[in-house]
Amino acid sequence: MAEAAITEDSGGKTRSKLPFVLGLVLMLLLGGGGFFAVYSGLVLAPHDGEEKVVDIPVEALPDIAFVPVESLVVSLGASSTGKYLHFTAQLEVMKAHEAEVVLLLPRVLDVLNGYLRAVDVRELEDSTALVRLRAQMLRRVQVVAGDGRVRDLLITEFVIN
Repeated sequence: MAEAAITEDSGGKTRSKLPFVLGLVLMLLLGGGGFFAVYSGLVLAPHDGEEKVVDIPVEALPDIAFVPVESLVVSLGASSTGKYLHFTAQLEVMKAHEAEVVLLLPRVLDVLNGYLRAVDVRELEDSTALVRLRAQMLRRVQVVAGDGRVRDLLITEFVIN
């Protein structure tokens, strides 16, 4: 009986090496096939023929101009805090109205300076404040410049020190 137990244990330990050998052969075949496909140009090779170039019609840019607004340095809050806002922008205008808007720049600077001084410091520090401030300033500039003269206000610098 003791001998029967020993023979059963030794029979269970011997595993077939067939799955290992099949896996190794399959791996070598796939590796060789992949090498051949890349080396012969079946995969990842440049195209021999002409590539089709599709002409997409491009619209002409609108006839616009950008009028730079002088940099503003606005003190924020009480003068003892020492916080300043550095603000620079450009106005997008139609070329036909560029000269008119340039003549109105002192009024534009005045309205922007007055608005930025009135804004609370906590509102300026909010992460979503720039979108609201930009919309407010654009509307005020459009009122000063007249309808249809200013298309957009582009803020190029907005730094709180």
